Amino acid sequence: MKEKTSPSECTRCGTCCKKGGPAFHHEDMELIEKGIILIKYLYTIRKGEPAYDNVRGCLLPVTSDIIKIKSRKNIRSCIFFDERENNCTIYENRPAECRAMKCWDTQEIESIYSQNRLTRKELLSDIKGLWELVETHESRCDYEKVGNLVNLLDERQEDDAARMLGEMLRYDTDIRSLVVEKSSIDPGMTDFLFGQPLTETIRRFGLSKSQKINDS
Repeated sequence: MKEKTSPSECTRCGTCCKKGGPAFHHEDMELIEKGIILIKYLYTIRKGEPAYDNVRGCLLPVTSDIIKIKSRKNIRSCIFFDERENNCTIYENRPAECRAMKCWDTQEIESIYSQNRLTRKELLSDIKGLWELVETHESRCDYEKVGNLVNLLDERQEDDAARMLGEMLRYDTDIRSLVVEKSSIDPGMTDFLFGQPLTETIRRFGLSKSQKINDS
């Protein structure tokens, strides 16, 4: 019986694409600036947000912005992965992590994984008004504050903590709607500008369903 041999080059099987989109590094900036990959297809994992670390294999708070390609709705596959044809629709313009990914040898992807990550500031700081708005949101919806308030809920100091969390949730929701309304940007861009909605991410802090937040 002939033994199966490990691949020594990418066979474009799609396995890595089905695990979600890559994070962006400095060398990927051109893909965004030239409109090869549109911002509406990106989202930001913000500093302090608990996120799955693919290399360490666990949920950890991130230390700075991580800009990633979105997944398809209700599945993990990268939005640029064609499920029917089983291929990447931007293969020739794929980001650095995709180029470094070798399922038979993970040394290269591990070496660049947390290095030279692209941030929102590097893309937005020259856009007057917009970066200031992002900074204000970052300050008001800081994940360290979220974590501290969730801890207060655990310690039964519920009234003030619930009120403050509710104010954060309302602000986070309202600013997204306001920006879309006033600037007519694609609603899909808000996940890049402000990260994923707090209403979705707050549960990663261990908030139980029995703990109530006044977000009405």
